[in-house]
Amino acid sequence: MNISSVIRSFVTSAIEQGWVDSLDRIYTTNRLMSLIQINELEEGVSDSNDLLSLMDQLTQYAIEQGIIENIGYQREQFEAAVMDLLTPSPSQLNNKFWELYQNNPADATDYFYELSKSNDYIKTRNIAKNIQFNAPYKSYGNLDITINLSKPEKDPKEIALAKNAKQSNYPLCLLCMENEGYQGRNNHPARQQHRLVRLNLNDRHYGMQYSPYVYYNEHSIFLSEEHTPMKIDRKAMDNLLAIVEQLPHYFAGSNADLPIVGGSILAHDHYQGGRYTFPMEKANAYQTIKLNAFPSLKVELVEWPMSVIRLNGANREEVATAGEALLNFWRNYSDESVDVLAYTDDTPHNTVTPVARRRNNNFELDIVLRNNRTNEAHPDGIFHPHQDVQHIKKENIGLIEVMGLAILPPRLVNEIDSIKSYLLDQADLNQVAEYHQTWAKELKNKEYDETTIDRFIEQAITNKFGRVLEDAGVFKQDESGRQAMLRFIDAFNQQ
Repeated sequence: MNISSVIRSFVTSAIEQGWVDSLDRIYTTNRLMSLIQINELEEGVSDSNDLLSLMDQLTQYAIEQGIIENIGYQREQFEAAVMDLLTPSPSQLNNKFWELYQNNPADATDYFYELSKSNDYIKTRNIAKNIQFNAPYKSYGNLDITINLSKPEKDPKEIALAKNAKQSNYPLCLLCMENEGYQGRNNHPARQQHRLVRLNLNDRHYGMQYSPYVYYNEHSIFLSEEHTPMKIDRKAMDNLLAIVEQLPHYFAGSNADLPIVGGSILAHDHYQGGRYTFPMEKANAYQTIKLNAFPSLKVELVEWPMSVIRLNGANREEVATAGEALLNFWRNYSDESVDVLAYTDDTPHNTVTPVARRRNNNFELDIVLRNNRTNEAHPDGIFHPHQDVQHIKKENIGLIEVMGLAILPPRLVNEIDSIKSYLLDQADLNQVAEYHQTWAKELKNKEYDETTIDRFIEQAITNKFGRVLEDAGVFKQDESGRQAMLRFIDAFNQQ
C-alpha cells in the first residue's frame, strides 16, 4: 500500500465532495500525516475516491505500523480521528445548518444527515447488514420488522479490557453533550466526528444528533443539555410539538418514563424523531370522540394493537394542554376489570408514550396509554410481551416498537435458519432452539413450500410481533377493551 497515495486521495475526495475547503488541503494533509506518523509524502494518487474505503486503508496502515492495536475500540478511535478531519467544527456546522434552514428546514437536515453518513458517524456499512421486511397483521396494515445485525460484537480481549478499565464519569452517559468530539476509551465509544445541532425548545437548550445505528430514515435524537432523568409531563409535550414546529417534515416522540414500558436510557432526558412514516401513523381511527374541555380538537381512537388517543388541532398550545390533561388523568386512573391499577402502594404504574407530528399543517399528538404493573401470572409485566412470545421479543416495548417497527435480536438469523430446515424436513426438531420448538411445530401444520418458505416465515414473525404489541396494549382491541377505553374517556370528561 502506498500510504502517500491514500492520503492524497482522501483529501482530494473530501474536497470534491464538499466536506473540506480547498484552502484546507495542505492543513488536512499534514494532520493526516501526523495521525499515521510520517514526515513526508511520496508521489502518487490512489484509484479509490470512496472515503470509507480510504479510511479503511489508513486504519490498516496504522495497525501494520504498530500505531494502534488491531482491537475494536482502538480501530474505532483511529477511524473517528481520521473522519473528524473532514467534519466541520460545531460552530461551523451550526452556522451552515441554520443558514440552510432559512431556505427550507429539509435542506438543513439533508445536509446534516449526509455529513453524518459521510463521516462514518452513522455506520452505514453496518446498518446495511440488517434484515428488513414488512408484512400485514390483522386489520392494522403492515408492520415493519428489522433483525438488528448492525452493532459489532466485541471480541473477548476487548471485553476483558473493558471489565478491568478504570471507571470514569466523563461523559456521564452516551447522550451527554460532552460526547461531542470525545476521543473515547475501551468502555466508551469514540466520538471525535460526532456533532450536535443546537436547538431552542421552549427556551430550553437541546442538541440534535443522528443515531449511529439508525433504525429508520433520518433516525434522530434530541437530547437535553442537562443530564436530567426522563420525565413525561407538560414540558415533554411542549418539546415534542416544538420539534415538529421547527422541523415539520419530522415526527418526534418520547419513550415512557417508567421501567418495563420505557426505553433503555431513562437517566438522560431525550426524544427521538426522524423522517419516516411508521405503521401507527398510517393506522385509521375506529371512532371519533369528544373531549369536553377541548371542543375545537379532533380526537380519535386509533385502530392499533396498543391504546392510542389521537389529538389533532391547529393550535399547538391547545394540543399540548389536552395531552397533558389526558396524561395527568391517566396517571391516577384504575379499572380493575381490565387489570389496570394506577398504583401499588406508592409505586406508580401509569404513564404514556407520546408521539407528535404535523398533518396537513395541523399539530397531531398520539397519546399511547401504558401500564407497567406485574403480577404472578406475568412477572415481566401484565402489559409487556407475554412469555409465549418472548422467544421473539422479550425486551421493553419502547417508542419505536410502539409505532410498529420491531427491532429484533441478531440471534434470530441462525435460529430462523434452523426452523426453516426443520419445516423443509432437512433437520430434526431437536436442532431448533428449545424456546422456538412449540412455535416450529405449529408452523409445520400450515401450508408452505420451498418457494414460499421465506415469506411464510416473515409473516409468522410479523404475527408474533403483532401479538407482542397486543400484549402491551392496556385496552385490548376487542369489545371489552374498547368499552374500557370509552369508560376512561367518559371518566375524563366528567372530572
